[in-house]
Amino acid sequence: MHPMKNFFLLLLSLAAISFENSASADTTRAQQDHAQIKNAAALFVRQQTAALPGKVSYQIDEIDRRIALPACTKLEAFLPSGSQLIGKTSIGVRCNETNGWSIFIPAQIRVSLNLLVSARQLSMGYTLQEQDLATQTIETSKATGFTDPKQVVGKVLRYGITAGQILREDMLRQPYSVTQGQIVQLAAQGNGFSIRSEGVALNNAGEGQTVQVRVGAGRVISGIARAAGLVEIGP
Repeated sequence: MHPMKNFFLLLLSLAAISFENSASADTTRAQQDHAQIKNAAALFVRQQTAALPGKVSYQIDEIDRRIALPACTKLEAFLPSGSQLIGKTSIGVRCNETNGWSIFIPAQIRVSLNLLVSARQLSMGYTLQEQDLATQTIETSKATGFTDPKQVVGKVLRYGITAGQILREDMLRQPYSVTQGQIVQLAAQGNGFSIRSEGVALNNAGEGQTVQVRVGAGRVISGIARAAGLVEIGP
């Protein structure tokens, strides 16, 4: 082969290698750093859980190394629809640039709370007092339990519990202001008038709950239970 032709082919080969190396370097530089994505998700979790009571701990999973995303200077973390900032969840991170992308990263968020527990065995129907309560530090991944005695004192147990049980919403009810068979005072108010009469409550009801009342010759009406055996009925 002619020496000049060999030299020309060599130049083409070197140019092709140079182009491939340059393209490879550009591709590497164009890939989004996974650490930056993870940091954006972690910062979002810290900000969103800062106001929660207790101590928050979290773990953000590593992103699969095989996932290659274009580099982005406008990262934004968000909570995907249907997810919550406690327990096993997902944190979304998106690129807010033209032809951007989104990725969802598994996470585990735990909260250590000083929750209220029963200080002793208590029976069904018992009205809680402050001396019946104790606190216990519990790590939880569910939004459950109470932290302030004001949330539970005066409420009634739906069933008996043993000492050391975490108090939950489903265990408690408001005290009845009207009980089944009780003679109640009915009050109706309208434009320029008020009516008072008596009736017999047909069911138990806490303040603000609906109660059925029998009046007169077997007629039944509905009203709203109030304190001290009072039932409000509409005009």
